[in-house]
Amino acid sequence: MDLQALKAKFSALRGVLNERSRRLVAAAEAQALGHGGIAWVAKASGVSRSTISRGLKELRSDGDPVDPSRIRRPGGGRKTVLENTPRLMEDLEALVEPATRGDPDSPLRWTCKSLRTLARQLHGMGHSVSYPVVGELLRDAGYSLQANQKTREGTRHEDRNAQFEYINRRVRQQQRAGQPVVSVDTKKKELVGDFKNAGREWRPQGRPRRVRVHDFMLPEKGKAIPYGVYDLTRNMGWVSVGIDHDTAAFAVNSIRRWWRTMGRPRYPRTKSLLITADAGGSNGSRSRLWKWELQQMADQTGRSIAVCHFPPGTSKWNKVEHRLFSFISQNWRGQPLVSVAVIVSLIAATRTSSGLNVRCELDPGRYPAGQKITDAQMATLHIEPAKFHGDWNYTIHPRRHRRK
Repeated sequence: MDLQALKAKFSALRGVLNERSRRLVAAAEAQALGHGGIAWVAKASGVSRSTISRGLKELRSDGDPVDPSRIRRPGGGRKTVLENTPRLMEDLEALVEPATRGDPDSPLRWTCKSLRTLARQLHGMGHSVSYPVVGELLRDAGYSLQANQKTREGTRHEDRNAQFEYINRRVRQQQRAGQPVVSVDTKKKELVGDFKNAGREWRPQGRPRRVRVHDFMLPEKGKAIPYGVYDLTRNMGWVSVGIDHDTAAFAVNSIRRWWRTMGRPRYPRTKSLLITADAGGSNGSRSRLWKWELQQMADQTGRSIAVCHFPPGTSKWNKVEHRLFSFISQNWRGQPLVSVAVIVSLIAATRTSSGLNVRCELDPGRYPAGQKITDAQMATLHIEPAKFHGDWNYTIHPRRHRRK
């Protein structure tokens, strides 16, 4: 009788046997060995002698066959914590309920109290329960840990969905015609300097980057203003990093620089450009300067420029946000943006497995705030409002046909 071989057999079966099948296999081995088999199998398998004996009784039973799906006899096994302490769940609900947030009729609820805090409070109420068990009880009751979610957009415009459908149609029409479609917006302004940047990066253990405690702008470094232009068809991005003011003149100049550097070489036969943009900010639908600058660009390029604005309060649907800006934020997470040069380099290094490529350049220009466009200047613009929401959807045609 080879004890080591028997140990090896049970070791190989350890990962595939449940409690019942392990008991029956041990009993079958003991039965095959005959006298003294129980002791040998107990030593080789780690299964107790009493358990092997119970397994032998099951094998020799003349009664009804044992249900193969049942591991233990009815009522067997350790009692659950709720069976031992029936009031536990009631007391836990009482602790959680005051801190429960959201819709009380929702099947999914959550709590802001930590599991350890709840476990300590339950101990004070006479329940001996660990914090992992508290977590299991909460999950079984429909609770989960959740972060804040930005879903409240304020007043919902009655034509919101119709505008989304209109934008979708216009984008598809433009793409089918082989004409460029870009999504534009200003990314969050960034303080330049050794400030903390959200996220973590791999560093030698115990050697984190040292940054400033307070986020006060350094006058000598200022802020960086990244303005993005995302090509929806070619999955390519352009970012101009400004250092002055986020004005409509800066926004349109960013689009103009994209056109000269990336747009015109890739769309040499284009007759028009479609821009999707937010309803507010430097590219807002009510900005006179935005339309004035777009008119100058249309005149310079000889191309018509169509604009579709997203309804107010829906900026998160703008493609540039989650197809360009989100990947830039991931690329520089945990890295202090110590200089404008570093910001430009990190943005330009952004790549994705889906093929996103980004080009980034510094825009050192000055764009004074408060520039006004008069009624007389507005009267000279060649703007064609769309039949549907002409305030959101319009085309600016060139006033002369000189292409650059």
